[in-house]
Amino acid sequence: MPLDILTIGEALVEVMRADIDQPLNRPGPFIGPYPSGAPFIFAAQAARLGLKTAAIGSVGADAFGDCLLQQLEADGIARDGVRRLPGQTTGVAFVAYNADGSRNFVFSLGAGGHIRSDMLLPEFFDHLRCFHIMGSTLSMSAEVFDVCLEALRLALDAGSLISFDPNLRPELLSPAQARDAFQPFIAAADIFLPTAEELLLLTGAAAEDEAISTLMARRPERIIVATRGAQGCTVYSAAGRADAPGFAINEVDPTGAGDCFDAAFVSARLEGLPIAEAARLANACGALAVTAKGPMAGAKSRAEVERFLQSQR
Repeated sequence: MPLDILTIGEALVEVMRADIDQPLNRPGPFIGPYPSGAPFIFAAQAARLGLKTAAIGSVGADAFGDCLLQQLEADGIARDGVRRLPGQTTGVAFVAYNADGSRNFVFSLGAGGHIRSDMLLPEFFDHLRCFHIMGSTLSMSAEVFDVCLEALRLALDAGSLISFDPNLRPELLSPAQARDAFQPFIAAADIFLPTAEELLLLTGAAAEDEAISTLMARRPERIIVATRGAQGCTVYSAAGRADAPGFAINEVDPTGAGDCFDAAFVSARLEGLPIAEAARLANACGALAVTAKGPMAGAKSRAEVERFLQSQR
């Protein structure tokens, strides 16, 4: 049976400080590991919404790799594209949370940074409905970037929809560098999912309307979703502009909110939902994502999201 959604990128686990304002440069308690990695959070949310999903990436032959693989199995995500690399350690992110809402990270990509073209299994692209790619993956290395370009070509040849979230990581790639490097993916994107800030940074536009005009002139049929965190999102399409407000929620852990938003919007469009309904579903999944400790813990099933939406009417 063909895949609904395929994604690719950094596989890792997250280990976090137990409390607020515990810096990473001093001894203190941690909790975790939690399965993580932006593409894998995306895959988890898509699978929990009921879509047939696969992810491509690498883990080490270690306990942290077991942690992530067990989660993929529990969610029914195809594991054929995930390699276990002997002699490599699974990627890990250490995270500290600050009282002002900011976070500090120490990353070690380990095996997660090793993605090769022979991992692009032909069966993944056979009648694939949507290929989702993130800028964080493109920013890892020149080798990974080239593999992602090849994956993009295979997806386009298969007639897949292309979904792209720039997920800009300035510590890996400056906005100016990303503006050039991301162009093939922005140009190919049927669904483009930048933050409002990324929209300006990646187009060089002075205002959002200017950025949208430029992008839509090149591909009038595309959908652009400018995300605004807790404030919701704005969707631009051939039908015009639609604003979708966010939801008030008690934030526990913000990691993964954008990935869950992306998965919900893409899933809704694959199901044929109207843009307004897709945006509302995506805002709900993004909000729910922050309600539990752990990057994937807040990704809810379709039934849970629908109950939440009913409670908000």
